Amino acid sequence: MIRVLLVDDQPLIRSGFRALLDAEDDIEVVAEAADGEAGVLQARQHLPDIALIDVQMPGVDGIEATRRIAADPALSGTHVVILTNYGLDEYVFDALKAGAAGFLVKDVLPEDFLHAVRVAARGDALLAPSITRRLIDRFVSQPLRPNHSLTQLTGREREAVTLVARGLSNDEIAQRMVISPLTAKTHVNRAMMKLHARDRAQLVVIAYESGLVEV
Repeated sequence: MIRVLLVDDQPLIRSGFRALLDAEDDIEVVAEAADGEAGVLQARQHLPDIALIDVQMPGVDGIEATRRIAADPALSGTHVVILTNYGLDEYVFDALKAGAAGFLVKDVLPEDFLHAVRVAARGDALLAPSITRRLIDRFVSQPLRPNHSLTQLTGREREAVTLVARGLSNDEIAQRMVISPLTAKTHVNRAMMKLHARDRAQLVVIAYESGLVEV
């Protein structure tokens, strides 16, 4: 069962998402909150698998709430998915740096929304094409800041990180590298541990930021 926390200051949005999620046999909404501060408290109380957090809220916004959740060792199993009204907003990079596993635009189709929740629950990065484009554009417009040492990665781990940054799943990475999906997952997980990346989304950031993947 995928346990979900909803954090949005608009009650109508929360109720719509709750109705959609609760209709699924494998998903359960365990709590709701109307602002980031309450959302962090609810996360600590319920330990959800997924926290769907609106990026723009009064008081503690979605980015700060994401940062607090990512920094809490007790919430290491909680994946934050940012909800936004716009695919190309100014918060994309900051939220990923704060620890978000991905983004969803609020006008996404219901079936795509449910798929995204399941993808995030598996620990995969969730970045819409428009969001990925924004992320890449950010790196094009600024000098690289190689503050992540890739020397500690093996050659296969570097290859796996490169493929993660290009949007491939573990199964696709396995096919490309001619290895088993379990071995692919092991390479990715070891790279995350060595680079202190919370999830695959942060691996994408590191891959571009370090110059491992070129735009």
